[in-house]
Amino acid sequence: MKFTALASKAVLLVLLAAAVCVSAADTPTVTVKGYVLDSACAFTKGLSKPISKQCATSCANAGSQLVILADDGTIYWPIADTTPSSGQNPRLLPFAGDKVTASGKVYQRGGSKAIVIEKIEAQPSQK
Repeated sequence: MKFTALASKAVLLVLLAAAVCVSAADTPTVTVKGYVLDSACAFTKGLSKPISKQCATSCANAGSQLVILADDGTIYWPIADTTPSSGQNPRLLPFAGDKVTASGKVYQRGGSKAIVIEKIEAQPSQK
């Protein structure tokens, strides 16, 4: 009886892992254009772009998570798809305060959007 219960749990675990893998594989790659700024300013200040590069960098260095504020106002939380996961500020810090083009897999849950960044680059300055 114990063996059957253990085998059932093992099969269930394998099926769950397969479903997660299929779900991730079905997620299309998306390109997002927007500004990299700290999450606190994105939510509390109602900004359409960062106040300055220095401001975004200072907040990130103080621990505020950097996000991508897309041109349409959508906020994308950069995440890692590894376990254990890791913060993405070190990867985004060179772009803090800049307008970027980022591509990767986008995930949605409860009104939030997150992106696993595959590629990110600064957009040329427009004068």
